[in-house]
Amino acid sequence: MEINKVRSILSSHALFASRAPLTLNSVVLEEPDKNLVRQWDKGDQLPTRKASVIARLGGDSHVLTVDLSTNLVDLVDSPVPKSGYPIVTSEEMDSAASAPFSNADFNRTILSRGINLTDVVCIPMSSGWFGNKEDNKRVTKIQCFSSQGTPNFYMRPIEGLTLLFDLDTKQILEITDTGQSIPIPGSTNTDYRYSNFPSQDKTRPLNPISIEQPHGPSFVIEDNHIVKWANWEFHLKPDPRAGLIISRVRVHDPDTEETREVMYKGFVSELFIPYMDPSEAWYFKTYMDAGEYGLGLQTMSLEPLNDCPRNAVYMDGIFAAADGTPFVRENMICVFESYAGDIAWRHTEYPVPGMPPLREVRPKVTLVVRMVASVGNYDFIIDYEFQTDGLMRAKVGLSGILMVKGTSYVNKNQVKKDKEGNEEELYGTILSENVIGVIHDHYVTFYFDLDVDGPDNSFLKVNLKRQETALGESPRKSYMKAVRNIVKTEKDGKIKLSLYDPSEYHVINPSKTTRVGNPRGYKIVPRATAASLLDHDDPPQKRGAFTNNQIWVTPYNKSEQWAGGLFTYQSHGDDTLAVWSDRDRDIENNDIVVWYTLGFHHIPCQEDFPIMPTVSSSFDLKPANFFERSPILKAAPNFEYDLQVCGAKSVSA
Repeated sequence: MEINKVRSILSSHALFASRAPLTLNSVVLEEPDKNLVRQWDKGDQLPTRKASVIARLGGDSHVLTVDLSTNLVDLVDSPVPKSGYPIVTSEEMDSAASAPFSNADFNRTILSRGINLTDVVCIPMSSGWFGNKEDNKRVTKIQCFSSQGTPNFYMRPIEGLTLLFDLDTKQILEITDTGQSIPIPGSTNTDYRYSNFPSQDKTRPLNPISIEQPHGPSFVIEDNHIVKWANWEFHLKPDPRAGLIISRVRVHDPDTEETREVMYKGFVSELFIPYMDPSEAWYFKTYMDAGEYGLGLQTMSLEPLNDCPRNAVYMDGIFAAADGTPFVRENMICVFESYAGDIAWRHTEYPVPGMPPLREVRPKVTLVVRMVASVGNYDFIIDYEFQTDGLMRAKVGLSGILMVKGTSYVNKNQVKKDKEGNEEELYGTILSENVIGVIHDHYVTFYFDLDVDGPDNSFLKVNLKRQETALGESPRKSYMKAVRNIVKTEKDGKIKLSLYDPSEYHVINPSKTTRVGNPRGYKIVPRATAASLLDHDDPPQKRGAFTNNQIWVTPYNKSEQWAGGLFTYQSHGDDTLAVWSDRDRDIENNDIVVWYTLGFHHIPCQEDFPIMPTVSSSFDLKPANFFERSPILKAAPNFEYDLQVCGAKSVSA
């Protein structure tokens, strides 16, 4: 197995011959040159297999490439001079979580609060970067909770108690306790396990719904990675950082019978989750989950019938542990066809004398690729959905458990007011007795290397403008027109979405046109999103500067894939998408990458307690003059004889 071979090669390399502690923070396939991949076809000789490795040794980070055919190791960046550190491993997080219990001062603090140590659960939390204590040390914060009476310990914080832990020396550097007077919230109504609800409290179940496919699924997965469905074909790969990567996306053209390029590679590049509480125990909670923890490393096995429907097919992920040994994340990804009664297209013609009634309807069936990352208290549901009309949708669902703050208040009426009648700032909402849900944001930045009919593309901004009519020209005073402009450089490819600047954003191939002369392209179709309100000089926003715009366009660069930088943990914001884009490089008729950020403002409410109903948002990549006509014109309707017999019974109250 290749991961074992990488481990063996590294063990004999001079760099790793010392007795210094060694951690392999990342072991992934080193991507071959893009041109080689694009030109490769089944049956051709495979490019040389290499591994890209990020390792920690003796307090330094190293980037290496391991050639699996020659056993040679190339020190790409050793040691790494940039700010920031690699992804924290599961083993390091486990070490941090158990460290407090070996500290006498911590134990005394817990006992002084009247808490049983056996009920305490401690969780490491990335510290961000604010200078001072974070400089020149790789550290994590640790906060603790009481699990007495509930598995939902997040709802029972030991407020104000924070430890600073050195991930390299395994030492607790500091303990602060600012919450001795704040009670631990109770456990009542915090358990979310269905099996533990009294039968009289269980919601009346709906009759089950199941997608049945008597003839089997309409998709195939070849060589464990290549998905073929309807008019789509793409490569699917689990990844420890991005979770899953979709690449070599191509679509079949019903007119030319060609399989045409749409996207070279797409994935979640980074997340940014800043909490809006500047107090001592909360200011640092500004997480960047992909670069700090790894979305793929935080996935858990999907639960059949509930995470994914009955007709889903599953894929495992194989990753490297901190010592280089491989481990399997079973059922990490699911693929399934989805039908929810949606309509692909329809028309009923108003009766015309001499013409028979006309009604044509086609059902919409889509293909969904799904993964779920459980990063601490939050669950991120990532879907990539493919439609037969050529549309691709990226969707993010948020669920899980709120990160809450303990308070002495049990009711909003108790909140103190100043002489002017202004309430004390709580930084959130009282959700239950002694519980505040703190306001926070979620940003998910996607990397899409679109290759629309080839790699040389341009970014076209289509502004919608009001045009006044000339006096006497028309009964109308105004109309709307589209003004098209090719974006020349990165500076003009930075887009802040606005209802008052309505625009479309197209990626076109300027050298390929339809039969009537339109450039072939795809357009980015935004949906509900949010923008950061933080000061651009605020340290967290410097690190998360990739959220300053909703859309960025950059020239393809193999080394520029992670919006928060390759080394995100405790980074200073000096190697981000915002920094790269400031070079203002040429993006016209070039191999370009589109970055899109989905944003959520979250003001917690009582319905989020004790576990959050899923909230979702998405955006689309939609054909725009890519095809000569509707690619689903000849789609077939459903016929009764193709389906199993089922029906709805009459229901009376």
